[in-house]
Amino acid sequence: MVKVLFKRLNQKAKLPSYKTTGSSGMDLMACLEEPVTINSNESKLISTGIAIAIPEDTEVQIRPRSGLAAKSNISVLNTPGTIDSDYRGELKIILFNHGKDKFTVNNEDRVAQMVLMPILKVEIEETNELPETVRGSGGFGSTGK
Repeated sequence: MVKVLFKRLNQKAKLPSYKTTGSSGMDLMACLEEPVTINSNESKLISTGIAIAIPEDTEVQIRPRSGLAAKSNISVLNTPGTIDSDYRGELKIILFNHGKDKFTVNNEDRVAQMVLMPILKVEIEETNELPETVRGSGGFGSTGK
């Protein structure tokens, strides 16, 4: 277990939670004064009313909820969104409506999930040659269907 500090920026905000013992992501809930409607092919920034402090060598990834995607065509626009360890502002979710119908987000709706991930820092070493592999420089479908 890793300790993460959560701060309510709005007293009505709900702290995230795991819904089952096997969940890797914690559900984030909307913290809204009034419902937000997202039209087809439109995005909206959804407040959660919380801020966090995470360990230095970690990030929080903001991911879509599969139920919203499957049932309502709603996704997180910049999937996965990254919350850096030095960010202390409000967690906000960019929801995008891929569907044909309007979608309304209500206060306390579960809108996304957050996953705490370790981060490896890169030490750059420039070279003129890279090690060979079977795949080589093949990309975009080069390994088959």
